[in-house]
Amino acid sequence: MRSLNNKVALITGSARGLGKAIAERYASLGADIIINYSKDKASADEVVSNITAMGVKVIAVQADVSKVNDIQKLFDEAINVFGKIDIVVANAGIEMVETPVTAFTEEQFDRLFSINTKGAYFTMQQAAKAIQDKGRIIYIASSTTVFPIPGMAVYGGSKTTPRYMVDVLSKEIGHRGVTVNSIIPYAVDHSGIFAEEGGYQELRKMIIESCPMGRMAEVKDVADVAEFFASDLSSFVNGQHLLVNGGATL
Repeated sequence: MRSLNNKVALITGSARGLGKAIAERYASLGADIIINYSKDKASADEVVSNITAMGVKVIAVQADVSKVNDIQKLFDEAINVFGKIDIVVANAGIEMVETPVTAFTEEQFDRLFSINTKGAYFTMQQAAKAIQDKGRIIYIASSTTVFPIPGMAVYGGSKTTPRYMVDVLSKEIGHRGVTVNSIIPYAVDHSGIFAEEGGYQELRKMIIESCPMGRMAEVKDVADVAEFFASDLSSFVNGQHLLVNGGATL
């Protein structure tokens, strides 16, 4: 069932990982897609090829979400090519783990907050201006915003602030039928710092042991929820933050 036929979806940070999974899921449901990448053109081109094979329209736009002008360019290009935007997923972000409060630097702080916080804020701002009535805005948060973890003060902090933006924006534009929600994934295998097998073994073990279902999240788990939030099924779900963590308490 192609439930997103005639919809246009823009997903930031969609050359790989969660963004790629969400973009390809939306394409499989009939949506035309705007892929966004910062540096990895080869990966973006691969996603474009995958989506083209699904029979929908797709473009890839290079834009650094830490730069407001780049975000504006991204949305302008989307409107120029497709004429409208129905769904925006603010997904682009970077991680930093195993860095105690006494050890992080100003440079690390500025980098994470410029991408994860500033980038998400201005992406959602542009989305609010450009999105069609009855559209969908989705922010990809992190379970570190709910369950603080040692070594993740900067990362968790940078992902927490945009959740407040979701709350405010859902109230400001809800009268247009636009929903604004966040997805809060557990640690996701085969994505981000866990993209490569064998990395962060102690952290991986701790995460799996804390989950009643005995595993990490997979990109499919997050794409499933992103499908729900983009669909008509969630038309009266607004200003919500949905944990996708298998009941874990970490």
